[in-house]
Amino acid sequence: MQTRKKYLFLTFLVSWLLLFFFFGDHLRRITFFPGRKAEARRNWPLWADQSLLKSFANPEELQSDGDPSLPSPQERRAAWLSVYKSSRCRMETCFDFSRCEKHGFRVFTYPRQRDQPLSESYSKILTSVERSRYYTPNPEEACLFILSIDTLDRDHLSSQYVHNVNEKIHAFPLWNGGRNHLIFNLYSGTWPNYTEDLGFDIGQAILAKASFYTENFRPGFDISIPLFSKDHPQRGGERGWLYQDSIPPKKKYLLVFKGKRYLTGIGSGTRNALHHIHNGKDIISLTTCKHGKDWEKHKDTRCDKDNVDYEKFDYQELLHNSTFCIVPRGRRLGSFRFLEALQAACIPVLLSDGWELPFAEAIDWGKAVVVGNEKLLLQIPSAVRCIHPERVLAFQQQTQFLWDAYFSSVDKIVHTTLEIIRDRLLPHRSRSRFLWNTLPGGLLALPDFSTHLGDFPFYYLQHGKTPPALAEHGELSACHTTFPIPSFSGSSPSEKFTAFIRAASPASSLSLPILRLIQAVSGSHYCAQILVLWSCEKPPPPSGKWPQTTVPLTIIQGRRKVRRARTDRFFPYAAIQTDAVLSLDEHTSLSTSEVDFAFVVWRSFPERIVGFPTQSHFWDAERGRWGYTSQWTNELSIVLTAAAFYHRYYHSLFMEYLPAGLRELVDGLAACEDILMNVLVAAVTKLPPIKVTQRKEHKETVPQQVGCEDGDGGTPLDGEQSPSPPHSPPVKVKGTVGTASSQHLPQQQDCLDQLVDWFGYMPLVSSQLRLDPVLFKDQVSVLRKKYPRLEKP
Repeated sequence: MQTRKKYLFLTFLVSWLLLFFFFGDHLRRITFFPGRKAEARRNWPLWADQSLLKSFANPEELQSDGDPSLPSPQERRAAWLSVYKSSRCRMETCFDFSRCEKHGFRVFTYPRQRDQPLSESYSKILTSVERSRYYTPNPEEACLFILSIDTLDRDHLSSQYVHNVNEKIHAFPLWNGGRNHLIFNLYSGTWPNYTEDLGFDIGQAILAKASFYTENFRPGFDISIPLFSKDHPQRGGERGWLYQDSIPPKKKYLLVFKGKRYLTGIGSGTRNALHHIHNGKDIISLTTCKHGKDWEKHKDTRCDKDNVDYEKFDYQELLHNSTFCIVPRGRRLGSFRFLEALQAACIPVLLSDGWELPFAEAIDWGKAVVVGNEKLLLQIPSAVRCIHPERVLAFQQQTQFLWDAYFSSVDKIVHTTLEIIRDRLLPHRSRSRFLWNTLPGGLLALPDFSTHLGDFPFYYLQHGKTPPALAEHGELSACHTTFPIPSFSGSSPSEKFTAFIRAASPASSLSLPILRLIQAVSGSHYCAQILVLWSCEKPPPPSGKWPQTTVPLTIIQGRRKVRRARTDRFFPYAAIQTDAVLSLDEHTSLSTSEVDFAFVVWRSFPERIVGFPTQSHFWDAERGRWGYTSQWTNELSIVLTAAAFYHRYYHSLFMEYLPAGLRELVDGLAACEDILMNVLVAAVTKLPPIKVTQRKEHKETVPQQVGCEDGDGGTPLDGEQSPSPPHSPPVKVKGTVGTASSQHLPQQQDCLDQLVDWFGYMPLVSSQLRLDPVLFKDQVSVLRKKYPRLEKP
């Protein structure tokens, strides 16, 4: 009996243990916890208990962060596939390289249709393409095609939205599924989702798009461009706001933002949180919700106060007086604020997750912007405070370089896009990132000339180390996590020069000035060779009539046997082997000492024009335009190529960078080639030319002479005239040549006007500098002077 009770007790105990083990959680809820605790417990339901989740969001809603206006991943994917059906496109798979083999990289724009309206911005883009050196009016020569249909604004609520684009582009016989086509776009999608749906199938076309999302970007194929307004200048553009007297880099405000605050919809999260970092002292963050038609319908408790504070500060003043500018996303990833901050030298602090930055394939944005995370907004103030002042100044300088080189005009934005595509076609002759991110920039460093840095005139004097950079793309990190970039050691230009003389004398005999000039130049121990460009239809004199020299003397036949082929003197002839070119006219008068000293000066300034005869430009306030003068003044901005040193790279830049139409204009105007070469070099370097010492004063004038062709005479050759007032008798002229023909001055004025119009601004820079040898004209022993003959009459 006792044994039976014992077994019953053990069985009951085991049963309770098994019950607690398998059903203990349910029993605790209904038996052991009081009702109040059980009710509190039900506020934390199990995710598997559907009956207790009625007040929570569905899993699909959770993926859109609770905002029904945001597209779900499935919607974004569907929109992406509707645009990028050729999502795996690369240059190797969706671009026909064979079209570029015969004629090179040439760009054709479809003829504009009268019944098809174009926005102001797209009209500027097409004009920029037609102004580029790659444009061709012949589609048979084209490697790349650009539509005449305006595809910039693909928001179907916009008045500039073009309907039925699919039908229109498929009707073009050259469309070919979009192959070898380039499509520009600034706005895509519409309210409320703002997806990247363009409303038509781009096929295999390259997409140059603003506000590019990284997930949709096809690396090595598409191009991200900046968002610019319709008022963005066609060419030229305004200068940046950082000047030499703008240091120290620390300004009144550390960090600023002034802009719209979206109360609902995409982009509202970031801008709604910006007020948290505002301290009213060195950090100013102002927003307004007073925009749109129904803003009062959605206004919150902060709106009224924000609107009042918003009016207390001027936007332009904040840009001028702040070190960093917050650039948050708007409805789309990009905004006009990005270019505005670059121009103002206000370092952009980007809060736009997933934005493919403009031209990131070429531009190292880690040297110019700070990329933040939208979710880490509160860390922004402490992150920018720890950036060293030297680093801040380096950032500001880089913003100015990038603005001027790639973004200050529509021309530069479009030409940068074309150059990036061109580099993809010839990767073995493409620009390095160093060339893209260092003065003067990728647009002015032609890879057709060379891909070796030492062959260009801009990088000889660059030594030392680049300031340390932030992490890749400038992402926010701790203050100490910077790293040094390897230094680039400069080199020196060649120690010899090539004398390049343009001759146009009759064939029967050589003039006495050119014989003296050849003897003087060949006497320089820096001279490597003498090249004579023979620009006459008649053959040059036989070799026996040319003077004997200690250096090779070569006669080069001009490419065009006409007297007006003035730009032939700047053709990149293969015979020019040295870095330095001494450009001369046949009637120039120089001594060996003058040549030696000028060359020594040029070796210290290889990127500039260094020479003797000078002229200048000025602003004519009465006529409201730039004026040109040959009078002797204290300022100079032009060194005539009748006697000047410059780097041979400028021959290639003159012939390849400048469009053919501009060179044809120069051929038709007297002495315009001198002005154009000086304008080109000044546009590249942002520096004036350099005038050097001249030996003596020539009182005689150049006599009138017979030109290359029979009966062609009466006026001196271009570049032979020296500065003198118009309509005045001959005067004392220093250095080289005789009097200016008064009939040339109106043509030179016309030349300057047209060049300013083409460049969009005045590139020439004035200077009051003249370089003399040490002890020049000092009352000391001649033995102490290196160039004593410069002082002899």
